[in-house]
Amino acid sequence: MWTLAFWKNTAERAIKTLAQTMAVMLGADGFGLLDADWATLGSVAGMAALLSVLTSIGSGLKTGGNPSLTNTEELTPRPAATTEEDLA
Repeated sequence: MWTLAFWKNTAERAIKTLAQTMAVMLGADGFGLLDADWATLGSVAGMAALLSVLTSIGSGLKTGGNPSLTNTEELTPRPAATTEEDLA
């Protein structure tokens, strides 16, 4: 949980949650961009992002450092084929 990778993944999740929450709130009541109460939108989306971070921390404690309970592994890309033998 104390790795840079953990916090990068946690930040990505929180930003996605913030954006998704704002999109849902804008679309749910048919708000227009100019009619929206941005203070309320920011407050609710910020709370959702905070809950996402807390969930990632809880998951990290349970899984030993992964912000997801699924224990997925990060895949490394396979090197590109450079010879005809590699392509076979």
